[in-house]
Amino acid sequence: MSSQSSVAPEEMFPLGPDSLTWKYFGDNRIFLTAPWSGAMQNMHPKLGAAVEEHSRFFDERWQRLNRSTYPIAGVVYDGDRAPQTGAEVRDYHRDIKGVDRNGKRYHALDPDVFYWAHATFFMGIVNFAEHFAGGLSEADKRQLFDEHVDWYRMYGVSMRPVPTSWEDFQEYWEDMCRNVLEDNKATRDVLDLGSLDHPFFLPIPEAAWPALRPVVATVYTWLTVGMFDEPVRRRMGYRWTIADRIAFKGVAAATTITSSIAMRFVPERLMLHPRAMAALDRARGKTPTDAPLPQTPRMFAPPVDEWDSPRHYNPYRAECPVGRFQRPIGTGSSN
Repeated sequence: MSSQSSVAPEEMFPLGPDSLTWKYFGDNRIFLTAPWSGAMQNMHPKLGAAVEEHSRFFDERWQRLNRSTYPIAGVVYDGDRAPQTGAEVRDYHRDIKGVDRNGKRYHALDPDVFYWAHATFFMGIVNFAEHFAGGLSEADKRQLFDEHVDWYRMYGVSMRPVPTSWEDFQEYWEDMCRNVLEDNKATRDVLDLGSLDHPFFLPIPEAAWPALRPVVATVYTWLTVGMFDEPVRRRMGYRWTIADRIAFKGVAAATTITSSIAMRFVPERLMLHPRAMAALDRARGKTPTDAPLPQTPRMFAPPVDEWDSPRHYNPYRAECPVGRFQRPIGTGSSN
């Protein structure tokens, strides 16, 4: 399948520091919506089939999550280099294709499939801002919609599936939730947080993880169900009671207040994704506009047997694929 660009370079307008997308997408609190985004993406029948057949995400969940966020965030924050980052992300998907369990062909660069993944990123921002970052006005949502169109142009793919207005997008989203999305293995795997490995990159003792994991799994799953549209909840077999609604609003409000207070004391660099922080440094004149882009720490590099795979972002590809925690050959870093 061809992914020939229908967007000319002169039609690409990278987002900047005046955008709401910059404000929200690089905020590390947005990881509260990560299982929601993953589940919503995988519920698309073709995308779910591709994940089931080709992805090893669930064999290296933390590594893959922390690796993928760099180029994905870069499409928003890399400025004049964003179209190049977008093209790289697009090209990771070129050879992901096959036939699903119903005998239907799929390709990751099918315009409807690729746009659906992007739509979940956009709605992930809306969910995050609505529930955990003080809320959004209708004007904010319209601005975010317009920005998500400019953001999508960075990939250089067909714009055919993109709705033309915020109102059209809402109809598109409702139709997807009611009539297209499905309950499948790839989605259930995302929601199976009870088997989540120890987050080795966080200051959490490994010995404490068996006791913490059920709590993390329960809270994250409940938050994810709370963010699902009602047709999606029904399809997945979840009940959402009045008590759940009240409790969710309370938890969301408490999270918003607590994190807002924490932001006054926690350094900005700890609150933002490195690609977002680097973009702000460039915008503020603290670093040159052509300063090297931050890359994922080496501990999150692809598995050795997929080191050279064109499906993976791997800034360490030229190095010898030693174990993730060994010192990279030819560098002074232990990451």
